[in-house]
Amino acid sequence: MSVVTHKDAGWLSPVEADHPASTLLSSTAVRKRCAAVMAAVERGRSPFFQWNASALPGAALYVADTIRHAYPDLNVPYHSRWRHFEVGGIDRWQELKTSLHAADTLEIARVAIDLVIPSVLLDAGAGPDWRFRDFANAQVLARSEGLAVASLALFAAGLLSDLPGQPLRSDAAALNRLTADQVAAVFQVHENNPLVGLEGRAGLLRRLGEVVAGTPAVFGSPGRLGNLVDYLMAHADHGEIDAEFVLITLLKALGPVWPGRISLQGVSLGDCWHHPALEDELLPFHKLTQWLTYSLLEPLEAAGLKVRGLDALTGLPEYRNGGLLLDLDVIRPRNPEFWTTRWRVDSPTIVEWRALTVIGLDRLAVEVRAELGLDATRFPLPKVLQGGTWSAGRRIAAQRRTGGGPPITIISDGTVF
Repeated sequence: MSVVTHKDAGWLSPVEADHPASTLLSSTAVRKRCAAVMAAVERGRSPFFQWNASALPGAALYVADTIRHAYPDLNVPYHSRWRHFEVGGIDRWQELKTSLHAADTLEIARVAIDLVIPSVLLDAGAGPDWRFRDFANAQVLARSEGLAVASLALFAAGLLSDLPGQPLRSDAAALNRLTADQVAAVFQVHENNPLVGLEGRAGLLRRLGEVVAGTPAVFGSPGRLGNLVDYLMAHADHGEIDAEFVLITLLKALGPVWPGRISLQGVSLGDCWHHPALEDELLPFHKLTQWLTYSLLEPLEAAGLKVRGLDALTGLPEYRNGGLLLDLDVIRPRNPEFWTTRWRVDSPTIVEWRALTVIGLDRLAVEVRAELGLDATRFPLPKVLQGGTWSAGRRIAAQRRTGGGPPITIISDGTVF
């Protein structure tokens, strides 16, 4: 394996520092632009929502209580895909790792990244009717946990590896030939067990294969997802790297993966949508890529890299976090029809709700830490999310609705929600 490190060589879609898209491919851009939307809402300039600040303390107490119940010692892990692999108290990654007897620390980190990147990309909403039966552990799983365990089964089966005898890899060539039928078989999809966005998910992984093959600067040659750790180690400063650098690397390297999205002078902007509160109307969220960055923290740390500046990343604007703020009346829709409409992902209403969620999570984190008597150093945002707002969102949903579904319905293609 070789990794190309000189400037712009080996990038499928290179993004120079002075390219207009560059300023949108960061968590700094997400937070700044979402704040502009929040400011417009707080000035009463939105036809969609009101920000109900008086409900924030109650929401913080609800989240803090959720954290104390799940983590009485307040020793909360990062919000990441790895938590889903542990559903039911079974650490499936540790079980899988036992087959890597001869692997060194760096190779184990590569395998972990080989697993977690496809798993995160497959983590858009499964829909209310899909279930995954984990026969080995006698569990029936739904939603994110089900998708996680199903994606681990896909990985363990060797369907993402291009090397016979080495099933625990994600290689560009294997990703590029993955079919929806293969995904459906492993994910147990059939007429009575439908999975939202099946074709979209398989297509996303095929595009991932194309991008990995076309980006040897990051993924080496031949292309393998796990080689990302070598790239990041080569760019570390005395064994330390900024979370924002990891995110920006992923945004630039994986940008071409996302289908049919907004592009700017030839560069795909990924999870970025139009909103009239901004002068150029471009509002980025990068939700799945930030979720992926959170999910890389543990493999990178296991490889010996210290990841700095975790609070530079933002909260994730999705069903659970955004649903929490809706259910607890922190975000208040102006039109009652909001609750019964089937929304498109690119609707200005949904885009605005996601923006308010990002800033709302920042504000909620401050209040939650105060409730717990902790500061941001001891309790960074990834722990607030895990402990936390995501869990509280699921808890309030279960209290409010049979089946625990989100408070609103969004038409998904399996690549955003």
